[in-house]
Amino acid sequence: MKRFLFIVLAGLVFLNEAAAEDARTAYIKKYAPVAVKEMKRTGVPASITLAQGLLESNAGRSMLAVEGNNHFGVKCHKDWTGKTIHKDAEIQNECFRAYSNAEASFRDHSDFLRNGRRYDFLFELKKGDYKGWANGLKKAGYATDPAYPQKLIKLIEEYDLARFDTGRVVEEKAPAVVAEEKPAEVEKPVDMTVYSEVLDFSLTREVYRKNGAQYVIARAGETYESIAGHYRLFKHEILKYNGLSSLKPLQEGEIVYISPKR
Repeated sequence: MKRFLFIVLAGLVFLNEAAAEDARTAYIKKYAPVAVKEMKRTGVPASITLAQGLLESNAGRSMLAVEGNNHFGVKCHKDWTGKTIHKDAEIQNECFRAYSNAEASFRDHSDFLRNGRRYDFLFELKKGDYKGWANGLKKAGYATDPAYPQKLIKLIEEYDLARFDTGRVVEEKAPAVVAEEKPAEVEKPVDMTVYSEVLDFSLTREVYRKNGAQYVIARAGETYESIAGHYRLFKHEILKYNGLSSLKPLQEGEIVYISPKR
């Protein structure tokens, strides 16, 4: 009898592990293009995004992911004005963000990292340094689990998620063919050869770096306020970054800093 029960339990464990494996594989197949798109838009490595999504949402099977399209466990915070969903977490009936679709969750997660000052140093890492990102997220306070970096690294290496950091996705109908996903109509900035390196993480505009500070080139019709809103900056922040005491008209082609100068 005991032997029979052991065999049954072992079989159940095997089935559960197989189901989890299938769920993770399906999750990667479904959301890899979204993660690559976000990497090109913000610079967050696709491997890190996918590993965090797998871990935080249990491969899309968590309550937050199923009912609220929240794949990264992002909490409401005081600035959130969208839909919400509640569950017991660190505190009872805690408030979490809810999204209309999963892609909106991926986008919000990327923006959270890109615009969070405490994560700035991660974007200085060499391309493809997923271990640096995993350990850096823990260092910046993203997660309280001491094993969080190791869990991300294990997922990345077990499922070879680093292959997506090249910006390529494999076409399902022709597995042997690797196709480059091109960003659509990236607007070219004015000639900036006198400045330093161009950061190539944006689908909608290019962001530059000079003396450690990030900046953009103003387009026709833009204002300091509209740029601040796009990058989730407060009015006083964009004034400070650009050495202004009050807002002034903005001309096309002007430099607008979106992070502090070092």
